Parts: sequence; structure tokens; C-alpha cells
Amino acid sequence: MKVAVAFDHRGVKLREAVCEAVVTAGHELLDLGVDTDAVRVDYPDRARDLGLAILRGQAERGVLVCGSGVGASVAASKIDGIRAAICHDGYSAHQGVEHDDMNVLCLGSEIVGEALAAELVATFLRATFIGEGRYLSRLEKVDALEKETWNG
Repeated sequence: MKVAVAFDHRGVKLREAVCEAVVTAGHELLDLGVDTDAVRVDYPDRARDLGLAILRGQAERGVLVCGSGVGASVAASKIDGIRAAICHDGYSAHQGVEHDDMNVLCLGSEIVGEALAAELVATFLRATFIGEGRYLSRLEKVDALEKETWNG
């Protein structure tokens, strides 16, 4: 699987752990930056780049990191077709994919350390959407809600 990763200037603290977790899990890494905290980089810009990479087929999933994970999650979820969530525990990291077809994992570099970040990324990437029954029905409702609210 191709996995896009992106970090704002605060999220860069988890960069090495996240990138290594993607590669160690046997996936192809699409690195959308940044690699330093020397210059402020706003999380909505990183969310846009990562979301577009998924929508354009350059990646199947993404990991987006900011200071808390909240801003990244909010921004990425504004992109049509992106289902992003902040996860700071293993259950949410796999359940979000299995039940909700989450395609972007958001992490907070000020909330989780490197070891937990690596574990969450691996858990997120191992998970698969169930894709039937109530889970599919709910996803269809989410898609309908997205279309209804964006198109009036």
C-alpha cells in the first residue's frame, strides 16, 4: 500500500517514528514533508497536500501529524472523500478503519511519544474496512451527508 505522510512544524517531532513505522510495515512511503521545525508550516496546508495525494491515487492512506492532532483531523476531514480521525489509542486506530473506512490517521506530537506513534501507525495500516452490513450502510450515510451539506 502507498502511504502518504505529512507533518507541520510541531508534528515533525514524530517524523522519524512515523516514516519508519510505514516502511517497517512493508508499505511504500510518500513523504510530503516537512522535515524541520525551523519554519512554521500550517497544518491545513499539510492536510490539503495529503488529502489531494489520496484523492489523486498517489496514496491509499495517510498519516498527518500536528501538535495535538486535532487541527490536522479537522482540516483533513473538510476534504471530500477524506475520513480523518485523531487516534491516540490502538482500538481507535484499527476500529476507525474497520468500521468507518478511515483513510487518514491524525496524531498529536505533543500527546503521544515515538513508540506509541509507531504502534498506532502499524495498527492503522494492518486494519481493513469490513465493507458490508451496518458498516457499509453507515458509510453510505456519511457519504450522503457529505454530499448534502456540500451541495446544498
